[in-house]
Amino acid sequence: MKKIILILVITLTTIAVNAQSSQKYNSYLGRTEFFDSSGTLIGYAKENTYLNRIEYYDASGNLIKYEKQNEYLNRTETYNSNGTQQGYEKTNSYLNRNETYDQNGNQQLTKKWNDYLKRYEVYDAQGNMKGYYKYNSYLDKWEYTSGSY
Repeated sequence: MKKIILILVITLTTIAVNAQSSQKYNSYLGRTEFFDSSGTLIGYAKENTYLNRIEYYDASGNLIKYEKQNEYLNRTETYNSNGTQQGYEKTNSYLNRNETYDQNGNQQLTKKWNDYLKRYEVYDAQGNMKGYYKYNSYLDKWEYTSGSY
């Protein structure tokens, strides 16, 4: 379960477009819910064990995208609601980071853990920091903060 939550944390970047957003696991509904800065539900993600994928929905319950693990290429592939591949994410163990690519293989984002600040930092392809995820233990949720650094 922690692996699923970690995958959701890392992929929150594509859903979280506000300056401050958060996510929390809802154990009653069995899903991770995403909230904007005012606390309004903007979407959720749920594991589909039948199709062996993680599905992302907007607040109205419409499928936005889904992710599937490609064991052969050792990466997580993202598809839109029509089934067209939008990109993929893979782990770069040499540089100790996750790298996100578009459908043409162009690097889009890099995500890495900052052990000193205890947070996941998100960088664009040019190396500019776009934001970070930090766990709020008091509220028991991950929070994403974006900005120009």
